[in-house]
Amino acid sequence: MLPSQPLLHAAVFALTVLQALASDTFIAAVYEHAVILPDATDEPVSPDDALALMNKNMDVLEGAIKEAAQQGAHIIVTPEDGIYGWRFTRETIYPYLEDIPDPAVNWVPCTDPTRFAPAPVQERLSCMARNNSIYVVANIGDKKPCNASDPSCPGDGRYQYNTDVVFDPEGKLVARYHKENIGKLRMSQTWIFLSAEIICLSPVTIAFVFFSALQSPWTVLHFLLVLGASSASMPLRTKVTNPVSWHQILPAPHHYYFSSVCLLGHQNYKVGGETREIILRGVAGSGIYAPDGARTYYYNMKTEDGRLLVAKLDSHPRLSPASPPAVSWSSYASSVKRFSPNDHDFEGLIFHDKFTFTELTKPEGNITVCQKDLCCHLNYKMAGKREDEVYVLGAFDGLHVVEGQYYLQICTLLKCQSTDRNTCGQPVETAQTKFEMFSLSGTFGTHYVFPEVLYSGIELAPGEFQVLNDGRLMSKTRPTKPVITVTLFGRWYERD
Repeated sequence: MLPSQPLLHAAVFALTVLQALASDTFIAAVYEHAVILPDATDEPVSPDDALALMNKNMDVLEGAIKEAAQQGAHIIVTPEDGIYGWRFTRETIYPYLEDIPDPAVNWVPCTDPTRFAPAPVQERLSCMARNNSIYVVANIGDKKPCNASDPSCPGDGRYQYNTDVVFDPEGKLVARYHKENIGKLRMSQTWIFLSAEIICLSPVTIAFVFFSALQSPWTVLHFLLVLGASSASMPLRTKVTNPVSWHQILPAPHHYYFSSVCLLGHQNYKVGGETREIILRGVAGSGIYAPDGARTYYYNMKTEDGRLLVAKLDSHPRLSPASPPAVSWSSYASSVKRFSPNDHDFEGLIFHDKFTFTELTKPEGNITVCQKDLCCHLNYKMAGKREDEVYVLGAFDGLHVVEGQYYLQICTLLKCQSTDRNTCGQPVETAQTKFEMFSLSGTFGTHYVFPEVLYSGIELAPGEFQVLNDGRLMSKTRPTKPVITVTLFGRWYERD
């Protein structure tokens, strides 16, 4: 489903205005927050108790917003679930929800809090934006009554939406997005939140296009294409913000890859924030990502400290000297001889996807592993092969069917969880083995391929690798830290 023609016309107009008025750079901020969670309960709390819990979290966010503004940030993205957490059933979350109006109503909750139904959370967020002269992106819950004649209306007579909102520097509500999750659409109607419209933005701030990375990248991709975001003649100032609370799926961290879907392909920016629950929940960290890689990134599962990230970005990334050149992702790999399966090939799972793996049995070499139409090639040299660590080269070419359906082609060099090959593909966060060099490529059938290198401790490696025009992901110099994974993540949309 694509936006209506009137919305598209308004969007293009608004983007043109924003482009004309914009400076060459802007400063973005993101805050990672160890959210204060409610007590587990099977019964709904009172509205007063719900607000008290949310105010505790907003106290934390307010401090981060003030600090971001003091550092010159024009926009800050706060985390999904960062105001009320995630320990809820459909019934127990209800006291935490507010009625969020369409942004077309031209409303500043900070100065006119009684215009609509009680909305203390929107009022406070509005005041945070207004008092600090900054765009504030936040994640809250929306509620809307529905009629029993509507076949999709839940039995309790209301829709409940996981919603991203934006308040401008004057405190006005300028954008509202009911987040879409294809996977949960197929689940029971008793799910806490139901899906809603794909795009629900005020034309005034269409420059902020929201999506939840795993949830609906194909729709957002088409939205950007229709707006002309991929046209070199129209270097739009589109920004993708992504407040998300999502499990880390190592050694293939889907959060980062899907965050890149609308970046490298369309020369846009993404800022995203995470909530964290130490030990119980693995998430992907927070960051600000540009077409040429991560500008800033933070991952920490050891402490409960929040972290504010701030980075300067180009307003027109297509015109930036850092804009990456086009890559022919299958060029090099297609020239390499396709080998038959060898004795070291075996199968393993990464987040329910069945990979074909082959083990790196020597400290250096050239190896290939294939699955269907995808062959992955690796040239590598370890600084010293450790007997207590096993590395494999993996290939996946197929339809992922958990939490949605999307066709993937993945080539990955990764560390196994232990020396038992049955653990290859299971979560890994640390490693000891260093590499002298690596070069990874694959016979991809899609242009949407996203490179990633993760070091021990779930650290990104900006500036330490490069992608050649022929599709090879290579180390620039000797990697400075032990490697967890080197991955080329391909999304083949036409096969979804």
